[in-house]
Amino acid sequence: MDKVLVTGGAGFIGSHFAKRLLRADDVEEVTVLDALTYAGHIENLGEAFLSPKLRFVEGNVLDKALVDELVAAHTAVVHFAAESHVDRSFFQAGAFLMTNVLGTQTLLDAARRLGVERFVHVSTDEVYGPLAEGSAAEDAPLAPTVPYAASKAASDLVALSYHRTYGVPVCVTRSSNNYGPCQHPEKIIPLFATRLLRGQQVTLHGQGQHVRNWLHVEDNCAGIELVLRVGVPGEIYNIGGGTDCTNRELTNRLLRLCGADWDSVVYVPDRRSNDIRYSMAWGKVTGLGYRPQCTFEDGLAETIDWYRRNPDRWAPLVRNPRAARATVTCAPAGEEVHAR
Repeated sequence: MDKVLVTGGAGFIGSHFAKRLLRADDVEEVTVLDALTYAGHIENLGEAFLSPKLRFVEGNVLDKALVDELVAAHTAVVHFAAESHVDRSFFQAGAFLMTNVLGTQTLLDAARRLGVERFVHVSTDEVYGPLAEGSAAEDAPLAPTVPYAASKAASDLVALSYHRTYGVPVCVTRSSNNYGPCQHPEKIIPLFATRLLRGQQVTLHGQGQHVRNWLHVEDNCAGIELVLRVGVPGEIYNIGGGTDCTNRELTNRLLRLCGADWDSVVYVPDRRSNDIRYSMAWGKVTGLGYRPQCTFEDGLAETIDWYRRNPDRWAPLVRNPRAARATVTCAPAGEEVHAR
């Protein structure tokens, strides 16, 4: 698998994935391309910079010349880079469309012209929209509700069209809600953790009955790596297997882990377009050998412990989302907002 370009590799999921690839003996070089916007932080890569196999490039997936240069030097692309926060998409829909759709097209066009061997486009269960019952398989209709989900659905379709039209070896992954260490504190688990650990209150939308599937980030990354290695081009793979629970049930777990009680919870009116339930069938990826390893109980405890031990990583972001941004040069080798 030689050289892999990871876009958005300084973000939450992308940084975990990049570090995972660096541990693989058959990966010669991992190049992270990240614009270092509010959700991308060089600190997420941390000890990865000790590896001579890591190359970091600050830049945007909309920069055609830079994308061409990088894609030409790599055999595979794993595309995480995206605007990804639902609430932000209500007010910045244009930015979401630019990055998520046109940025994806820019990468795909480079892959088409320059002949990459593998291209994995990373997406979300939100493209299926809310389901009152049952679970969405990969061939289910797309019915996104909010601008963020619509932009991801559009980018999925663009990616698949490049396989069908040009033969670009694209696979699409769609995962449920990820959690784990290093996640930006605008998402519900780190948001609640960082507030409760400081003795502050948290807000629960509606009656807290929205259902999400929680998947540890390392399990998702294992699934994505598997699709990168043996996924069939042109196919979509749902990656799930975590724990389904309501936001109220999640809150109860977080209160217990953070040593707080229900006096710390304030109920507020539901936000706009807050889908009641997401659910995916993920049997297809098990056919590749995928098996989630982290239980929700263990993963959540590990995550809260990380936030307890690393206030220096998240405290600047609580005060100012851009505060932790740093400039690092690396030479080439040889949600108050809630869950989605």
